[in-house]
Amino acid sequence: MIINQQQALQQFITYIQLEKNYSMLTTSAYEQDLHEFFNFLMQENVEKLEDVEYLHARLYVTELYNDQKARATISRKISSIRSFFRFLHREYDFDDASFQVLYHPKKESRLPRFFYEEELSVLFEANEGETPKEVREQAILELLYATGIRVSELTSIEIKDVDLSLSILRVMGKGRKERYVPFGQFAHEALQLYMEEMRPILMKKKQHDKLFVNMRGEPLTARGVRYILNEMVKKTQLTTAIYPHMIRHTFATHLLNNGADLRTVQELLGHASLSSTQVYTHVTKEHLRKTYMNAHPRA
Repeated sequence: MIINQQQALQQFITYIQLEKNYSMLTTSAYEQDLHEFFNFLMQENVEKLEDVEYLHARLYVTELYNDQKARATISRKISSIRSFFRFLHREYDFDDASFQVLYHPKKESRLPRFFYEEELSVLFEANEGETPKEVREQAILELLYATGIRVSELTSIEIKDVDLSLSILRVMGKGRKERYVPFGQFAHEALQLYMEEMRPILMKKKQHDKLFVNMRGEPLTARGVRYILNEMVKKTQLTTAIYPHMIRHTFATHLLNNGADLRTVQELLGHASLSSTQVYTHVTKEHLRKTYMNAHPRA
């Protein structure tokens, strides 16, 4: 049986979207990964999926290493290839046994970067203001730190997802998994001011339900959030580079440093497994070690 490559790819993309419930971001990454693999196969004069062998996949992975791709990137590309050929096995009885033993590189054991509480205080204080733009940016920073949500989750929040009476946020996470995350008084006040007074000004007669908007009244994008955070850091004396996930790391680290249990942090972050959350225990241990070394007279 001859398998049409593009048809099989489209069926696979539909499968991971509808049945596996993968996010648009993950789906797009998988599709891009497979297009790159197919281009590699063309360079190797492999035109049909039936002619693809384990050797080709191994050569491709070797090329990725030669191009000095990050281990996490290589690991994801391997997952894309394995998932695709597992799908072919299910739908077309394609022999995918050799693809399932593709080696996943060990991830670099880099600890997540986070802000110390003093650094975060500087960031908040430097960005206080009363204009619609400043109030919006303070609300974004407060909500990210109060909830630890991902930037993709932040940009997808709608007005109806915010319950100011209970100080709870409804979040649609990875795999369309819904969770509810509480937020504190600082975030409550910042959100209330933004939603009631400043968002209507920024909307400029636009009609949509997204909570955060840009200066033209259109829904704020992930790229827009990254730009805003970078501009906020520029107003401080901090030399730390910032990225949205860094505030998520800060949220988790500060909770654990102040006595929260791992299971609670896992639920708040929306992690599917505890192992994803456990990396923050290493962060807190490193924090304790540095504190000890700096404070103990005979350290």
